[in-house]
Amino acid sequence: MTTSHQPGDRRRHQQDGGLPPLRPALDAQTWKEIAHLLANLPMSLFGFTYVMTVLFIGASLTLTVVGLPLLALGLAGARLVGRFERGRARLLLGTRIDEPSPLPLRRAGGPVARMWLMLKDPVAWRTVLYDFIRLPWGILTFSLVLPALFVLWPLLPYLARGLTNADRAMARALLSPSDELERRIAELESDRGVVVDTAAADLRRIERDLHDGAQARLVNLAMGLGLAKEKLLEGRADDAVAAMVEEAHGEVKLALQELRDLARGIHPAVLTDRGLDAALSSVASRCTVPVKVTVDLEFRPAPAIEGIAYFTVSELLQNVSKHSGARSASVDVWRTDDRLLIQVGDDGRGGASLDGGTGMRGLAERLDAVDGVFVVESPVGGPTTVTAELPWREREEQR
Repeated sequence: MTTSHQPGDRRRHQQDGGLPPLRPALDAQTWKEIAHLLANLPMSLFGFTYVMTVLFIGASLTLTVVGLPLLALGLAGARLVGRFERGRARLLLGTRIDEPSPLPLRRAGGPVARMWLMLKDPVAWRTVLYDFIRLPWGILTFSLVLPALFVLWPLLPYLARGLTNADRAMARALLSPSDELERRIAELESDRGVVVDTAAADLRRIERDLHDGAQARLVNLAMGLGLAKEKLLEGRADDAVAAMVEEAHGEVKLALQELRDLARGIHPAVLTDRGLDAALSSVASRCTVPVKVTVDLEFRPAPAIEGIAYFTVSELLQNVSKHSGARSASVDVWRTDDRLLIQVGDDGRGGASLDGGTGMRGLAERLDAVDGVFVVESPVGGPTTVTAELPWREREEQR
């Protein structure tokens, strides 16, 4: 079984690869196409009227106070018309067109900045062009399809498919997001939410570990030392006091160990001081199976990338210890062009997947948030190979 996770794949719509072939049968899809073509006339009349009234009036009044705001509102309305047309194409033509990302009006600043953002919106202007040229096309499709329902019945399926293919091409050209940059913006907005959720989950984990671990031990330590202090003040320095001090000493050592483990979970000192090679070797030494670590890096990456690489390997080796039943494992880290590659393999039972409940989905989302790639190859029976890619960024002191 092979499961892969590519950047933005889990949030991106798939458009039709090509135009559907001509078909003679009057099936349900053909009737939907006929309905779409007959609806072209009223929809094009509405779109053309909207463009020529609202936008024309707004453009003609641009020298006045109300002209530009009216034009901006008209363009915002054009976006809504485009959304309706994409829905109509999806429902009747089976053509899925990606929705453009909304305008970032909240981050634009004041009213003037928001108005300017609406005025230069390329999605709205392409929808205006779409509505403008649709009137003659709507008249043509209506005048061809309506008589064909009665006098050209055998040719109707071919006619409908040919005309709707032109409709599909027109909708894709003018109603799709601007370009790859537009789709990338939508992906980054989604990834930002993943980063925020991951950071919040990490903070909750740290708070829980402090509350349930070191904090509880320090409270017990304070209580024990308080009782020992009372006995000493009362002049009863007996064996019970010695036992309390001994117990307090043990609690201090356990609390310190838990704090060290917590600090290692946040960002290990060995990673900061000595880099990935030493830090991954330390992680591998705590794995329940022998792990061969190979790090082939001439320079160290940026701290953020280095930290993600460390925690990715740490999580994967924990999965090896807990779930794989492996006898040995390996970790390889190297750089290829502008990418940092990580490969963790084991000879265990296999069957790992992004939905297997072993934390791999979280790792995939974390890598995706920084434009990384996460691929799992784990057939049942093994072996398992997990490959992760991260963008390479130089450290400040190496530039």
